[in-house]
Amino acid sequence: MNKKILGVGIGIAVIIAISAGVLSIPSSEVTPQKTNEKIGLVINSPNQATTLQELDEIYSTASESGIGRSNVYLFWNLIEPERGEFNWQYSDALMSFNKKNNLKVTLYFSIINGETLGPFPNWIGKPPIQSLGEDRVVSVLDAILSRYNIIDTVILAGQTESQFRYHEQNIPAYKELFTGVYDEIKEKHPDVKIGNSFALHQVLNKNLKYIVTDLAIGDFVAFSYFPVDTLYEMVKTPQQAKDELTEIFDLAGDKKAGIFEISWSTSDFVGGNQDSQLEFLEKSFEFYTENESELEFFTWYRQNDKPEGTCTFEVQDIGESKLEVEGSGFGSSEHVIERLNHYVCSAGLFDENGNPKPSWSEFKNQIQMIN
Repeated sequence: MNKKILGVGIGIAVIIAISAGVLSIPSSEVTPQKTNEKIGLVINSPNQATTLQELDEIYSTASESGIGRSNVYLFWNLIEPERGEFNWQYSDALMSFNKKNNLKVTLYFSIINGETLGPFPNWIGKPPIQSLGEDRVVSVLDAILSRYNIIDTVILAGQTESQFRYHEQNIPAYKELFTGVYDEIKEKHPDVKIGNSFALHQVLNKNLKYIVTDLAIGDFVAFSYFPVDTLYEMVKTPQQAKDELTEIFDLAGDKKAGIFEISWSTSDFVGGNQDSQLEFLEKSFEFYTENESELEFFTWYRQNDKPEGTCTFEVQDIGESKLEVEGSGFGSSEHVIERLNHYVCSAGLFDENGNPKPSWSEFKNQIQMIN
């Protein structure tokens, strides 16, 4: 019987929970090839449930493009369900595929997920930022980084602008927490870089630049980017979207900027198609080439489409905790949620049947030209 991996879309991340049982990771060798550690791809299954063998093949296909990294999304309550007792089953599987394919890992950790703090393990409860405690954060991050030496980058908070949009008074407390965690982790793992991530489209659409510049701390400032307006309509041309990307350098100040997730949906429901995706992919690599020295990393979101209706964005259960994706201030409208689902489900470089879109060939061509 095949072990199953259940995939659930959480915002722009992917959570995979592995069923109980002993994992058997395929052991076939991967032929080394020239890769670029700055360029990444979010590797995901097109299905809600997939076998380990299928996931092995998905990773192999992704790595053949010449990418040198991928994102891994770990939520604290799944990693450390009991204080000091870690559940490595899920992360061991994902990290083994990344290691097998010679990929560096950008770790997305769950101090902040948009308007949601955490999700934290039950043993922590639901503390405010002021009382979370840096020692607990350092303990779990140290355990993860000590176990997986392929992690070279950590995103401590994601969609950070949404957390502080209505809670600016908490920014000093978070900066103090971040600095404490940063200093201790750098002592233990000096080569690992740490920063926060922001949704560039929300920052620009909602005039939240001041939050980014105030929290431009750590080793880099990372950004996700969807070419959408506040209703999640794709109203920009590929060139206009490329022009918006240049905003990240002013926002990052004297820090390097990173593209944590960049995408263009092919869903006609929100105004996308395969031709515009192809054009934007070309424009985005033009942007990368023109600004390579100022970029920490550049990761495309994502490999595979998912079936329509499976990219749920209402309140999600992560273990026994709740995660509100996009937050009530942005995703409360059914109109917006519907478009967000269509956008994300069709943001891949392969369609839901596993057929490559024109952008997949171009993605590989662009990396080969850079490498």
